[in-house]
Amino acid sequence: MGFARTCSVALVGVEGVVVEVQADLEPGVAAFTLVGLPDKSLIESRERVRAAVVNSGAEWPQKKLTVGLSPASVPKGGSGFDLAVACAVLGAAERLDPRELTDLMMIGELGLDGRVRPVRGVLPAVLAAADAGYRQVVVPEQTAAEASLVPGISVLGVRSLRQLIAVLADEPVPDEEDPREEGRPDPLLAGLVVPGTGVSAGLPTGDHTPDLADVAGQHSARRALEVAAAGRHHIFFKGPPGAGKTMLAERLPGLLPPLSSKEALEVTAVHSVAGTLPPGAPLVLRPPYCAPHHSATMASLVGGGTGLPRPGAVSLAHHGVLFVDEAAECSPRVLDALRQPLESGHVVVARAAGMMRMPARFLLALAANPCPCGRHGTTGGGCECRPSSIRRYRARLSGPLMDRVDLRIAVEPVARSELVALGRGAETTAAVAERVLAARERAEARLAGTPWQTNSQVPGHELRTRWQVHPGALAPAERDLECGLLTARGLDRVLRVAWTAADLSGRDRPTLDDVNWALELRTGVRRGAATATGGSGSTRKTAKAATSSHGQA
Repeated sequence: MGFARTCSVALVGVEGVVVEVQADLEPGVAAFTLVGLPDKSLIESRERVRAAVVNSGAEWPQKKLTVGLSPASVPKGGSGFDLAVACAVLGAAERLDPRELTDLMMIGELGLDGRVRPVRGVLPAVLAAADAGYRQVVVPEQTAAEASLVPGISVLGVRSLRQLIAVLADEPVPDEEDPREEGRPDPLLAGLVVPGTGVSAGLPTGDHTPDLADVAGQHSARRALEVAAAGRHHIFFKGPPGAGKTMLAERLPGLLPPLSSKEALEVTAVHSVAGTLPPGAPLVLRPPYCAPHHSATMASLVGGGTGLPRPGAVSLAHHGVLFVDEAAECSPRVLDALRQPLESGHVVVARAAGMMRMPARFLLALAANPCPCGRHGTTGGGCECRPSSIRRYRARLSGPLMDRVDLRIAVEPVARSELVALGRGAETTAAVAERVLAARERAEARLAGTPWQTNSQVPGHELRTRWQVHPGALAPAERDLECGLLTARGLDRVLRVAWTAADLSGRDRPTLDDVNWALELRTGVRRGAATATGGSGSTRKTAKAATSSHGQA
């Protein structure tokens, strides 16, 4: 009788569970039994592993073979267990020393010819291994850079089972053909991408980013965009077609600071599981941008699918921007599914096969027309929509969802003079991003020693008691709360926006003007004097009273 064991990782969403792979050989009729709640792709590993072992020059044991995956109560799927199963079998057959396998973590799919194919989710799998105390992992060569992102882990990247057998048996390591060295495509990379998602869905590609200087006019909307980036406040653009709502939203990710090391690992882990991580770029350093079509389903937005759920758009936009264009055309039920992750920063999807918790701390940007035809309230008009149709159209954005949106901006059509003067004095993305970064640093210094990094994360109770505004500055917001124009959540969000406006202006605490401007965006009622956030190149005006057309929606 022979026995050997090694380890691998089962992914449940973006979290990993360490799985012990045990192989037992006993005298009897040659058979291969795999137990431990495997799915269809894992059951098929029996044929892949047998062929890979034989084609790698090793002898397949002609005995009764049982491979167990523990804990048996955890559902296991995917082809990433192939490498661990093959090594456990070879250890039980004494081709490899079982003692060399015990403390190894192995992740990888095997081809019939013995080549080790990369799989998705290597980063979260290695993170789970590190948390469990493992310090040595074996992964496919193509994902070794991704696994090396985890500190304190020794990573061995192999291209074939033959190479791994030679390393573990202390034999000369054979060379394997690398198609990339000959300029040919590497077919093994196909396993890293989910069909239909694209190689870089949700991730910035190349060095080019849309420049804010391309946006003509829209001074109020530009300032609101700056505040949204500085404090991670959710924003809503409403205006006629062609006014620039989508242009503004597309430039929002460029204003966000680069991801911290912790945020980069979290974002990379999500995109690794989703199969949207670009090959050759193991670490995501820039905030992602995800813009699903307005016909997106519930599962595609918050996560789901058959079997165990998969990350949706809210998770792909983690620490980045989720832009929902034509929001009033979306299903109200789908849009309302955003309400919980907007508050908690994560989404919990429950299915019959299991429950999964995925990160979803994103900056939400919504855009919608004022009516079905898009011409309501514009100069020249021409809107033929009935008042009842306009009300129903606006009601598709529910009150509870809009109550979680801090900034509501009316995007007016651009004047001819502003369009002709495009590029003259308009601030670039880089210039605005510098002010955003300075405001973020000011907020982080104030919030040092707390679990929060931006103003949008600070609970309202802390803002009201721990960090005080200027005396009397909160009086207008308190009056609106008494009159029913503000909810308790709305008051907290007004305070957060006011603190961000103060950080952009370099003030130590919000003034009456900051609170008035935040209230103006919230209620649509113009009040107080104009405020300024500093910086040259564009005039900082208060939001126009036109925001009132959605202020009560």
